[in-house]
Amino acid sequence: MTINYDMLPQHMRDVSRRYIENGIPGGSFFTAVVSNDLMGAYGRADSDNKDAMGDWCAFFYNEAPVHCHGSPAIVSAWAKRGGINGRKSA
Repeated sequence: MTINYDMLPQHMRDVSRRYIENGIPGGSFFTAVVSNDLMGAYGRADSDNKDAMGDWCAFFYNEAPVHCHGSPAIVSAWAKRGGINGRKSA
């Protein structure tokens, strides 16, 4: 699976990649986005992310795995799973 992170603000691409690929949570804005909390996300967004809200929606609709976003419970389960790469056995 190839994910195009280029449509996101440059300073958010690594945060998005770490979450999607390894389940590493992002900050409060990112968590609100993936939890489908539009008002919370907008209230926490910097100016670049406010301008890119449509791009965030398009990215998660078109690029991201469906099971990594949508509600706080889904986000928690994705992080616990370890993202696409999954948790490594010790």
